[in-house]
Amino acid sequence: MTLRDKLRIIIFEADTKAGRRFDVSLIVLILLSVLTVMLDSVPQINAEYGQQLYYVEWFFTALFTVEYLIRLWCIEHSWNYARSFYGIVDLLSVLPTYISLWLPGAQFFLAIRVLRVLRVFRVLRMVRYVGEAELITQALAASRRKIIVFIASVLALMVIFGSLMYVIEGGSNPAFASIPHSIYWAVTTMTTVGYGDITPTTPLGQSLASFIMIMGYGIIAVPTGIVTLELNEANRRQANTRTCSDCAAEGHSREASYCWRCGAALYQRSRDRESERADAAD
Repeated sequence: MTLRDKLRIIIFEADTKAGRRFDVSLIVLILLSVLTVMLDSVPQINAEYGQQLYYVEWFFTALFTVEYLIRLWCIEHSWNYARSFYGIVDLLSVLPTYISLWLPGAQFFLAIRVLRVLRVFRVLRMVRYVGEAELITQALAASRRKIIVFIASVLALMVIFGSLMYVIEGGSNPAFASIPHSIYWAVTTMTTVGYGDITPTTPLGQSLASFIMIMGYGIIAVPTGIVTLELNEANRRQANTRTCSDCAAEGHSREASYCWRCGAALYQRSRDRESERADAAD
C-alpha cells in the first residue's frame, strides 16, 4: 500500500491499532484545545496567563491545520470531504485563529473574541471518534422522514390548541391576547417546559391545559421510539468504521463491496494490486 493509503486508513478508520491510537490522541488534543478556550475566557486567568494560552492555542491550531491538510491529501476526492459536515467543522476549528491575524486593533476586539469562541466547534469533531457515532448518524438519517412527519403533526396540534385556548381565555385573560401568544403557551405546555408566564384561569381552559400536559408526555416518547427502531436496524447491519477512499463515508457493512454514498468500489486499488500480484505469481 502507498503512504497515501496507509494514512487514509489510520486517519479515517479505527479498526487498526494505529487508527485507534490516532483517534484517542486526537480526542485528547481536542479536549485540551477546548479547555484552553474556556480558560482564556476567564478574566483572572487571561490576565495572568493570557500570553501562554495564546501560544498554546497557536500550537493546537498548527497541529489541526496539518491534520486537515493531510486529510484532504489522502482522500481520493478532497472536495467531497471539504464540503462534508466534518470537513466544514475541521475548517471552522482552525479558521478563527488565522482570521484574528487580519483583524488587529482595539475596535475589532469583540469580533476577535467571538471568532475565538468558535473554536469550541472542535468538540464536534469527537463525534466521529466515538465507536457507535456512525450508527447513531445512520439511525437519525433513516428516521428523518418519520420525524419530520411527527414534528409537522405536533406543530399542527400546537396551532389548534393555541387557537382553542385563545377562544376560551382570550376574552377574560389578558395573557392570551392573541393567537401567537396562545400558540407560545401551547408549545411550552406540550413540551412539558411550563415557564408559568402564561396560565389559564377559567375552568375550561385549565381542563384543556391538563389534557395538553398529559398528551405532552406521550408525544415526547414517540421520536425516541422511532430512532431506537432505526438504531437497532443499523446495529443489526454491523456497521463499522470502514471508510470509502473516494468520499470518506463511513458505516459500511462488513460484506459491502461498494460505498453506500457515492457507489465507489471499496479498496478497489488494493484489490487490483492483489490481482496483479496473483497474476504475476502464476
